[in-house]
Amino acid sequence: AGGLDVQIFSVFCLGTQEEPFDMAIRQMDSLDAIVDRYSSEIALAGSSSEILNSLAEGKSVAMMGVEGGHMIEDDLTKLETLYNRGARYMTLTWNNSTSWATSSYDEQPEKNLDRKGLTDFGREVVGKMNQLGMIVDISHVGEQTFWDVMDVTTKPVIASHSSVYTICPFHRNLKDDQLKAVAENEGVVMVNFYPAFIDSVFWEEEIAFFERHQDESDSLMAIYDDEWFVEYHMYRKYDKEANQIRPALTKLIDHIDYIVELVGVDYVGLGSDFDGITINPKQLDDVSDFPQITKALLERGYSIEDVTKILGANFLRVLKANEVKLD
Repeated sequence: AGGLDVQIFSVFCLGTQEEPFDMAIRQMDSLDAIVDRYSSEIALAGSSSEILNSLAEGKSVAMMGVEGGHMIEDDLTKLETLYNRGARYMTLTWNNSTSWATSSYDEQPEKNLDRKGLTDFGREVVGKMNQLGMIVDISHVGEQTFWDVMDVTTKPVIASHSSVYTICPFHRNLKDDQLKAVAENEGVVMVNFYPAFIDSVFWEEEIAFFERHQDESDSLMAIYDDEWFVEYHMYRKYDKEANQIRPALTKLIDHIDYIVELVGVDYVGLGSDFDGITINPKQLDDVSDFPQITKALLERGYSIEDVTKILGANFLRVLKANEVKLD
């Protein structure tokens, strides 16, 4: 319904997960099983040419990306295994840091880290990814890690789900010098739809929402000990209240505009984070609402060619650039 024909599925587990590599493999096995079961409708792709061939056959396309370098368990052989199983990008960190890269969450000033950025092994990881043709994803990484990556990588990078710091100053978003560096690298920044990353007033409104329902949310936390689940449940139980604090779609388009005006239309895309967020902007309840983005971009004067780049062609360019293997 939304015209979405290629989906990158996130291979994800928390940094506290025991044996995260094995969990990553199990998730990949699950997607393989789904693709096998519905092989006439969906194909698993590992390259730009496979994407285009499957689309020409009228199929939807699934891809895989690993969100969190902890899943390689400090082992380059396991990194290569994940690539061979189909992962075509890896987010170097999640909120948790690895032993070889610090996250944006941990690089916040109050954390007082003794070390920031990539270690020597972290630089090896980036080099190995470049060699394999696996895109380096700098969403979630700290500023020092970001700059260390840009110093090392020989291939275009992505920010798979990050927005603009100048508009919404949150540690998960990218500052202007970082946006410029990604553009110089020929990479792409894929804007995150999470209200807290696109609307600077959302945090205060969210805090007020949960203060109004604190007893209930505290009780649910005591039972489930899962903040994501509690937020998701509360927003849907009190949907009318939640709708009042959801930012307008225009807030998201403002982030796209900002990146385009700063560095150009070739370096921006969509990184919805639909499977990782608990509340969405207005008019974007799920992927069936993607035409609302197209409509809003056209209304702001974007050409069809530019809209096509934002909706996926820019990512396809980066994917193709990473496919050239290094000796």
